[in-house]
Formats: sequence, structure tokens, C-alpha cells
Amino acid sequence: MKIDIAPFRSWIGRQDIVTDTLRPEPAAALTAALDRTDPPKTGEPLPPLWHWIYFLPLHRQSELAADGHAKRGGFVPPIELPRRMFAGARLTFTRSLLIGDTARRTSTIAGLEAKEGKTGPLVFLRIRNEISGSHGSMIEEQDIVYRDHPHPGTPLPAPRRPPAQAIWRHEMRADIALLFRYSALIFNAHRIHYDRDYAMKVEGYPGLVVHGQLVATLLAELVRRNSTAKMTAFRFRSLRPLFDTAPFALCGLPIGNRISLWAEDADGALAMEAEAEIEPA
Repeated sequence: MKIDIAPFRSWIGRQDIVTDTLRPEPAAALTAALDRTDPPKTGEPLPPLWHWIYFLPLHRQSELAADGHAKRGGFVPPIELPRRMFAGARLTFTRSLLIGDTARRTSTIAGLEAKEGKTGPLVFLRIRNEISGSHGSMIEEQDIVYRDHPHPGTPLPAPRRPPAQAIWRHEMRADIALLFRYSALIFNAHRIHYDRDYAMKVEGYPGLVVHGQLVATLLAELVRRNSTAKMTAFRFRSLRPLFDTAPFALCGLPIGNRISLWAEDADGALAMEAEAEIEPA
């Protein structure tokens, strides 16, 4: 049955404004976590999707729920479905934000919709983030999905295969150390990313879950490792979770100023699909 979201309609239009300085230290820490040796210096562009390590929600320990997420309510509506996932986003980069800039993020609840999926009720929350600094600006629309825990024996959705043969391909494995470090960098205490007992025994996953934001960042990094052109847009959608129990591949196929991107699991199934746009050569 559908969740009644009528009591939460008043959240649409609600805003949250956060100001932060894009200090070089968090960017240097993410550089190390991604096994790079080129941390961006003050005055240099913030790499695409690295804004997620700034403007952090600093919830007090007493404000966390049993799963490590913040308790329901506040800026986002208190939807009681237990699983909350960052399902995708659309980003446009007007001008590059620079390391050292002070920037403001204005977040707006832009939409709320209830649906009935194959595994039960779903609620889709759309958040629009507008980020502006003295030198750069960007817009991000996030899709957050709320759903119930799956019933025992519920099969995963049928796997989808990659759309094409990749030209860029990088295979890797996200171990517990990387997941822990990325959780710390985005101040995300969701236990599915670092607490194996909780992830497997409570939420029913086969291992630790790789953050959707991390997978998207790794796909954006695949572009950055293979092209020096400025990225002007990035879109991604999560299809299936990736886990620390097996390697996965980051794949890219450049066609003009558009790059088709995807992540596939060890069995070759699509886990995330994405697309980047870069400035013409």
C-alpha cells in the first residue's frame, strides 16, 4: 500500500542554508583516500563532486538513530520507511568553485512523491542544492529514496548489462578502510558502510555497502584521470548496490563532449549509470 505523504506536503519549499569555507585539508584527505598524489591547492578548482565533503550536517550524537542516520524530522520530512538511499543526482557546474573560497549552499525541498514498487511502498524526495562562492557556482538536484526492508527471500531486480564496450576501464575493490575513511570525510555515520554485523544481520546485505556518492565520485574521477577538459554537467543513477566483498569496474565511453559512464559489479551487472559533459576541445 502507498504511504500517505499528505502530512508532509508542507515540507515542500522548506530551505536550509549553510556557509562553509572550502579548506584545502578535507580535499587533501579525499585525495589520499582516492590514492591520488595531487591534492588541489588554495586557488585551484574543487574537483567535480568533491563538494560532498563540505557543508556537512553536524548532528549531535544524541540526534542519531540506531542505523547511524540522523533521526527523522527537521529539514527533511519524518518518513518512517527504514531504508533511506541516495539514488541519484543531476549536477550542473556553471563556474568552478575554488579551494579556499567561502561558499553558501541553499538547499530546498523541491518534490515529494509516493509510489508502490515491486518490493513495497517507496517515497521519492527531491532536494535542490544551489552552491555559490565568490568565483564559482553549481546546481545539484538529489533524489533520495525511502523504502522498507526487503522480505526474506525477495529476489534482487533482474541485472542489466552494460550499454557498450568501455574505452576507459578501471577495476578496484572498496575495502573497509576506504569505506570508513569516506564515511568520515562526509560525516556519514550510516552503519551499513562500516559495521558488518549491522549491515548483514539487521539490514540483510551480503557485506558492507559502498556509498552511492563514492561510486559517483569514482566515476567522475575516471573522467578526470582521462581528460583535462572542464566538466560542465554530471548525472548519475544507482541501480544496484556494490559491496566490499567483491571487486567492481568503473567504465567510460567518450563520444564527443559527452561521456557515458557506468559501474559494473563482479558479475558484469550494471550498478550505476552516469553521464558527464565536458567543454568541447
